[in-house]
Amino acid sequence: MSVAKFILDTSQGLIDKLPDQLQRIILLPSIRKGLAVLAALQFLRSFNSYLSRGAQNNWVRLAPWDPSKELVVLTGGCSGIGKQILADLTNLKVKVIILDVKEPTFALPANATFYQADITSSSILKEVAGKIRKEHGNPTILINNAGVADGGTILEKSEESIRLTMDVNLLSHFWTVREFLPSMIQKDHGHIITIASATSFITIGQIADYTCSKAAAVAFHEGLTQELKYWYKSKKIRTSIVHPFWVRTPMIDDMIKAGHKFGEPIMSTEEVSSAIVKQITSQNGGQLIVPNSHAHITLLRALPCWIQERVRDGASKNFVRLRELQDQMKTENRL
Repeated sequence: MSVAKFILDTSQGLIDKLPDQLQRIILLPSIRKGLAVLAALQFLRSFNSYLSRGAQNNWVRLAPWDPSKELVVLTGGCSGIGKQILADLTNLKVKVIILDVKEPTFALPANATFYQADITSSSILKEVAGKIRKEHGNPTILINNAGVADGGTILEKSEESIRLTMDVNLLSHFWTVREFLPSMIQKDHGHIITIASATSFITIGQIADYTCSKAAAVAFHEGLTQELKYWYKSKKIRTSIVHPFWVRTPMIDDMIKAGHKFGEPIMSTEEVSSAIVKQITSQNGGQLIVPNSHAHITLLRALPCWIQERVRDGASKNFVRLRELQDQMKTENRL
C-alpha cells in the first residue's frame, strides 16, 4: 500500500463528517489523487524533520529547560544581533556574561555582566575566563556571536584586515570552546552556538575573507559535534549553527543607506535573536537558516555548476551596484 493511499484511507472517517456537497467534490478521482499526493508530501516532510531533529540531538531527550540552571557566555553582546540576544535572554531571567572589546553604551540588565576582552587573544581570554569561573561559576551555554566584516576585493584589503576577520569570525571560536567546554563535558550538559552566515553556502566577491571565515565556521561546528559525540561521549551537549541572511546591524550600514536599491531583503535583529533563543530554550541542536523560507540555500552546492555560478553572479552584481551607489553618494556629498 502506498503512503498516499494509506493516508487517504485513514482519513475517510473525517471525510464522512463533511457536508454532502463537499464530500462529492473530494470524492472526484482527480481531487482524491491530488489530496493524497499532498498528504503524502506533508507526511514525508514531517518524517524527515523528525529524523533530522533526532539525529541532531543524538536521539537523547533532555529534562525541561530551566533558566535558573544556565549561565550564558555571549561574545559580541554590545551591539547588533548580540545586543538583542542579551535582551531576550535576560528577559527570560537567564544570567548572561558579555565578552566584547567595546564597552556597552546602554544600561545592562541586573542579570548581565560585562567583561572587556579581546577574544582573538587566547592568553587574554584565558585570564578573563578564569575570572568568570571564579565570580560566576562554569558557563553552560556559549554563543560565539562576535563577527566583523570589511568590504573590499582580495587585492584591495590589507593583511591586517584579512587576519582580523579570520581571528574574530573563526579562530576565536577555538579559544572560547577550549576555555568553556571542559566543564560542560564534565557534567554532560551545555550548548555551543556558532553564528555563521548564509554566505557559508554562497561566496560573493568583495567579501571573500568573510565568506571564507563563515564557511570554515560550518566545518568547526561539524567537527565539534563529532568530537563531543565520539571522543568525549557527551551526547547531551547540544551544538547549533545559525545562518542568517542580511540583518540590520552596523556591519551593513552602507547597504542600508542604499535602501531598496540594494535589492536584497534585510531582517531585524529581533527575528534572528528569536530563532536563536527558541533553539536554546527548546534544547535542540542542529542547523538554523534565518529566515527558514530560505532554507533551500543549503542545496546550492548540490546543483549543477552553471546554476551555482548564476546564483553567485546575481549576488556579486548586487555588490557591484552597491559599490557604484556608494561612490555616487560620496561624490554627491562632496558637492
